[in-house]
Amino acid sequence: MADWDKLSGSGNVDDRRMYGPVMGGIGSFGAMGIVALVVANLLGVDPGLTSDIMNQLAQSQAQRQTTGPSEFDGKDSYEAFTSKVLGSTNDTWTGIFEQSSTAYREPRLVLFRGATASGCGGATSSSGPHYCPADETIYLDETFFDELTKQLGAKGGDVAQAYVIAHEVGHHVQQQLDLLNETERARDAEAARAVSIKLELQADCFAGVWLYAVNQQGILEPGEITEARDAAAAVGDDHIQQTTSGRVTPENWTHGSSAERTWWFNRGYQSGQPSQCQTF
Repeated sequence: MADWDKLSGSGNVDDRRMYGPVMGGIGSFGAMGIVALVVANLLGVDPGLTSDIMNQLAQSQAQRQTTGPSEFDGKDSYEAFTSKVLGSTNDTWTGIFEQSSTAYREPRLVLFRGATASGCGGATSSSGPHYCPADETIYLDETFFDELTKQLGAKGGDVAQAYVIAHEVGHHVQQQLDLLNETERARDAEAARAVSIKLELQADCFAGVWLYAVNQQGILEPGEITEARDAAAAVGDDHIQQTTSGRVTPENWTHGSSAERTWWFNRGYQSGQPSQCQTF
C-alpha cells in the first residue's frame, strides 16, 4: 500500500456521507453510466430531478437530527485519504501553474452517498465520480469503487482510487485553462462527443503527471502504478459496453477506449510533463 502519510498537504473536503443515501445506490452501469458531466449539461438538467434531490436531502438531514450521530461524524480514514490526495494534487498543480506565473485555484471535493445538491443541478451515484465546473467541485460517492471491481472487473486499490480523484482534478485544471468550454463551442452533438473524448484522455494524462510527482516522493510501492493503469482500462468505453451490454458501439463513446485511456495515462506518468498531454 502506498505511504500516503508522507503527504503533508490537505485539500478542501466536504463530507456529506453522514446524511446517508438520498436516492439509492449506484446500480448497474448503462451507456450513460460514466459520462462527462460537461456533455450531459448540453442536454440540460432535469429540474424535476434537481427538486427531488433537494427535497430528499432535506428529509435526510432532518432525519439525522432526530437519530443522533452518524458513523461519518468526525474525520474517518477515507476522508483523510481523499484530503491528502487532493492536497497533493493542489501542491503539484500550484507548482506547475506558477511556472507560467498563473495562480492555481484549488478545487473542493464532496463525499456523499446516493445523491446530493451541486452547482450542476445535483450529483447522483449513478453518474460516477465527476467534476462540476459551475462550482469547481468534485463529487465522489466512494461506493463507486465497489462497483468498479464487482461490475467492471477492476483490481481496485488505493492507487486506483487516487487516480480517479486525480482524473477529476484534471478536469478542474481544464476548467482553469478554458478547455472545458471547447464542448460548448462544438458545432454539433457529434463534434461535442469528439471533444469530450479528448478532454477525458487529457484528464487521464494529467492524472499520470500527478502520479509521476507522487512516485518521485517515494510514496508508491514497486508495481503499484499498475492499479491506476488497470482502473483506466476498466473505465474505457469499449470495456464498459462489452461488460454491460455484450457489444461495442464506438459511435456512442464519450471517454475513449481502454487502450486510449491507458496510453494517455502512461504518457503523463512517464513524462511528468503536462505539455505532453495535448490531445487537441
